[in-house]
Amino acid sequence: MAVLNWPMTTAAADSAIGPCTESYSVCLADWKARRLGFLKGDDGFLNLAGLFWLKEGPNTFGDSGSSDLVFPGITAHAELGRFVLRDGQVTMFVNKEHEVRVDGWGVSNIVMRDDTSPDPTVASYGNLSWTIIRRSNQFAVRLRDSRNPSLANFRPISSYPTDETFRVKATLHRYPEPRAVRVDTVIAGLDYNPWSPGVVRFELGEESYELEAYDAGNELFFVFGDQTSGRETYPAGRFLYAQKPGKDGELTLDFNTAHNPPCAFNEFATCPVASPRNRLPVEITAGEKFNPALH
Repeated sequence: MAVLNWPMTTAAADSAIGPCTESYSVCLADWKARRLGFLKGDDGFLNLAGLFWLKEGPNTFGDSGSSDLVFPGITAHAELGRFVLRDGQVTMFVNKEHEVRVDGWGVSNIVMRDDTSPDPTVASYGNLSWTIIRRSNQFAVRLRDSRNPSLANFRPISSYPTDETFRVKATLHRYPEPRAVRVDTVIAGLDYNPWSPGVVRFELGEESYELEAYDAGNELFFVFGDQTSGRETYPAGRFLYAQKPGKDGELTLDFNTAHNPPCAFNEFATCPVASPRNRLPVEITAGEKFNPALH
C-alpha cells in the first residue's frame, strides 16, 4: 500500500486547545472564534468553488464552453490557458491575451508547486484563485472565489452544550512500529493512507473505548464516528486533534472540539471518513453538530 502523500499539517483553528491560562470556557470560546475565522479566511473552506481532477497531458481551463475545466464566474467567457500534467508535475500555460497572476506578477507559464510543498503556488484571475492539490498520484485544481456567497451567508455552527465530562484523559498504546493504514474518503476510489502510531484508549462513564490515531505533525489526528453520526452530526464522521503525549503516553481528548470536516460545507474537499474501527458505539454529545443548510 502506497502512503498517500497529502498535507496533514493542522490549521491553527482546528488544532487542540493546548495550554490555557484562562478558564476552560474562555479557552473553548476562543477556539471556536478562531475556527470560524479560519473557515471564512483565504485558506478556509467556505470560499471553495471547484475541484477539477487533471488527466495526464494538457487540460484547458476557463469558461469558453469548450474548456476541459470550466471555471465559473469568468465574465469574459474565455479560455485562460491549460494545465499540463507530466510525470507528477503540473505546469500552467496562460494564453497571452489574459493576465493570470502569481505573487502579484503576470505569468505566461509556471510550474505549479502542489499543496504537499511548504510553499504551494497560488494563481489568481479577478476574484478567482487556485492551487494544485496532490492526493497520492492524483492531481487536481482547487478553485476559490473571494466573492463566494457562502462567505456572507454562513450561519453560526450549532454545537452541543459544553460538557467537560467529554474532556477525557487517554493513553496512547503504540504499535511496535508506526504503520500506514487505509482509510476511505468521500471520493470513491481515493484512499487516505496516513501513518498511525497506535491506538488511544479512554473511558466514558464506566466503559472503555479506543480510537486509532493518525500522525499530524505535532499533534494526533482522529476521524471518528459515533451514535450521533447521520442523525445530529455529520454522517461521515467528525475530526478531532490532540496534542501528542510524552513518554508516558498520556494525553487529553477534548470532544468539545470535535468538528465538522470540510466536506460538511461543500463538495470540493477530499475528506477522509471514519473507518469502521473508529466508529464508537456510544453517543458523543459534544462538539459540532451538522446542519445540511450550511452545505
